[in-house]
Amino acid sequence: MLNKVTSYKELVVWQKSMDLVKKVYEVTRLFPEEEKFGLTSQIRRSAVSIPSNIAEGWGRASLRSCLNFLRIAQGSLFELETQIYIAKGLGFSSDSHIEELISEIGKMIGSMIFKMKSRDNIQSDPKN
Repeated sequence: MLNKVTSYKELVVWQKSMDLVKKVYEVTRLFPEEEKFGLTSQIRRSAVSIPSNIAEGWGRASLRSCLNFLRIAQGSLFELETQIYIAKGLGFSSDSHIEELISEIGKMIGSMIFKMKSRDNIQSDPKN
């Protein structure tokens, strides 16, 4: 995926995503019990999907396949952001650290997608 990185575990975006998962689990522990199989479960699944898809993309042989998984991770991040807004609106959470992590990770994933798309365009250009 990126030069000089030998494992997805070295990617700062993956590390930050893992931090986000931990923070999401901490915050959702405080949600009402009746949300255990509702919003709590959905938020946790969205959060877990982000580093999981980054890792899966890393393991793919093609650049385009990797890009696809980064886009899925990005989609899960947007989904999580929406669910966090819902939780805040319902008064379940007031933690702003999650929103900061979401913003930071979103920029990182967006940058990776942009760089990889640029690299893919160069590689697929028959003139190069």
